Amino acid sequence: MKKAYWIAIYKKIENPENIKKYAKKASPAIKKYKGKILSRGGKIKTIEGIKSPRTVLIEFANMKDALNCYNSREYQDAMKIGKGEFDRHIQIVEGV
Repeated sequence: MKKAYWIAIYKKIENPENIKKYAKKASPAIKKYKGKILSRGGKIKTIEGIKSPRTVLIEFANMKDALNCYNSREYQDAMKIGKGEFDRHIQIVEGV
């Protein structure tokens, strides 16, 4: 089975403190589905397109685990913290 990568590109963040609260609650859900956070925040250099304040990259063993994590009760509870606090684009892509 091919690995899957969850890519979240943030368009805007209203309150950076709420990102920390969201991440604290989302991390156990990601861990439960054996997700590995490869990048979260840190230095960013935009070389094409619109600058993003934050990008997150998470590796999962497969697409099913990535989707199960996103749709899980635990992750959806974490999403409630971010409602109205940040705007982002999320894609889950299969590796090669």
